[in-house]
Amino acid sequence: MFRLVVCVLFLATLLFGATPQSLVQWMDYSTALEKAKTSPRLIFVDMYADWCVPCRVMDKNVYMNPSVASVLNKKFYPVKLDADSEAYINCDGKKETTKKCFSEVWELNVLPSFVLVAPKGLSILTVTDSMSPQEMMMLLDKFLEKEQEWIER
Repeated sequence: MFRLVVCVLFLATLLFGATPQSLVQWMDYSTALEKAKTSPRLIFVDMYADWCVPCRVMDKNVYMNPSVASVLNKKFYPVKLDADSEAYINCDGKKETTKKCFSEVWELNVLPSFVLVAPKGLSILTVTDSMSPQEMMMLLDKFLEKEQEWIER
């Protein structure tokens, strides 16, 4: 019986346990906006929820990838936002809960989702899809191709 309990706890930890420490240096959304004012970079926002299994897969497979983490850390201000949060943030010039920014301002309804935000705080585009590290690298490269144009927004 003891072995069964230990096995069940082990499996639950694997499926629902804490995500390993990310290689991405996630920061607070307001911190990213402040930093972008003085040192302009695009803000990459990863929208997630605790109940979102594909979000956990992204955390383990994509954000633990050294290449993805390096690009996010060096070329963007990376932010993680809980799509269910009632905390207030400034999104597209409006002070709203993160939940309202997700569903009403950014018009998202699927997780995982990503929002690319210009240094002035206006969203540029959104992406709703789970992806591999290679697909994420291609997406980030495409973002960086238009970086200068988008930074000026």
